[in-house]
Amino acid sequence: MPASFGANCPDVAGISGRLQTGIDGRFDRNTHSGSYLPPPVKAVPIPKKSGGERILGVPTVADRVAQTAVKMMLEPLLEPIFDENSFGYRPRKSAHDAIAITRQRCWKYDWVVEFDIKGLFDNIDHTLLMKALRHHCDCKWILLYVERWLKAPLQSEKDNIIVRDKGTPQGGVVSPILANLFLHYAFDAWVKREMPNILFCRYADDGILHCRSKQQAEYVLERIAKRFQECSLAIHPAKSGIIYCKDKNRSGNYERISFDFLGFTFRPRRCVNGKGVVHPNFLPAISQTSRKAINQEIRGWHIQLKNDKSLLDLSRMFGSVLQGWSNYYGRFYPSAMQGIWRHINRYLVQWARRKYKRFAGHKRRAYQYLDKLARLNKRLFVHWKLEVFPG
Repeated sequence: MPASFGANCPDVAGISGRLQTGIDGRFDRNTHSGSYLPPPVKAVPIPKKSGGERILGVPTVADRVAQTAVKMMLEPLLEPIFDENSFGYRPRKSAHDAIAITRQRCWKYDWVVEFDIKGLFDNIDHTLLMKALRHHCDCKWILLYVERWLKAPLQSEKDNIIVRDKGTPQGGVVSPILANLFLHYAFDAWVKREMPNILFCRYADDGILHCRSKQQAEYVLERIAKRFQECSLAIHPAKSGIIYCKDKNRSGNYERISFDFLGFTFRPRRCVNGKGVVHPNFLPAISQTSRKAINQEIRGWHIQLKNDKSLLDLSRMFGSVLQGWSNYYGRFYPSAMQGIWRHINRYLVQWARRKYKRFAGHKRRAYQYLDKLARLNKRLFVHWKLEVFPG
């Protein structure tokens, strides 16, 4: 594998020109000459599950095309150097992979250190990032335009221009791979070098480290906090800490015995072994925060008010979203999804009682009617396929 793109580096302008069908040709000429200066990035506030807002930096269409070209060129070079324990924003790696390996390691190690980097995309040091990029790439087009994208100002909803001297816009096509490159040196490679016996799993700005004792966990948490400070980053105090992985073989009593990771909560849960014996095991399932967000979205659909729609219409409107939730959150400990499926069924019963006058004052009959339909039409909704019926 070559150390850099070298003199044979493909022309970013040529690739971006082929990708941006229908965009003003002046962009391509300016990119080729090196005179193209990216316009301000639009700042779009989006709500966070945990409350508050996150600023999403949305580049122009032309910039997205050029960033896609750069990403296509950087990925084959940087992917081989990234650590196998880094899972976020990478091809052929997923959040489920991160959850699965964390689950296995929690069975082997008694303690977990969790961390969340505070405002990663807003605080990446440009100098350190460009130093890392130059170490692996000497293609002048990539270095030139990445630096310009990093420095492009933000334009707020009120058209105020905000100058940026750090961070990479969360929403840019090339930002995830740049963030992974930064954290590869700030964290992944550093842990492997400084604490080689500590296993870790990182998904973007969220991470887990596994320890054998509380003392080791305290040491690790202190070390990584200092390391991130050295790299101009900070861990979120409310989202970082030390957790005891309590199960049937771990009888210690400690304050924290659960943690959230990628929308799942790891904690002691009821488990039945091969001999039918019930015992607690440390397992992931959909988190309370994720469940609350899903139920809030379901309420916003106002299913019970759509009595002009048929059951098939409702399936077409919401079935793919329900399937997506099932695919993601139902992968581990699927019984924790039962409350959401029953929630959907209750709204469908309310819909039936408004749509059909014969059920208006007969809730039980409406349940029986939908229960019969569900058993005959399991393919309409994913939870009916899973045999969570309205009865």
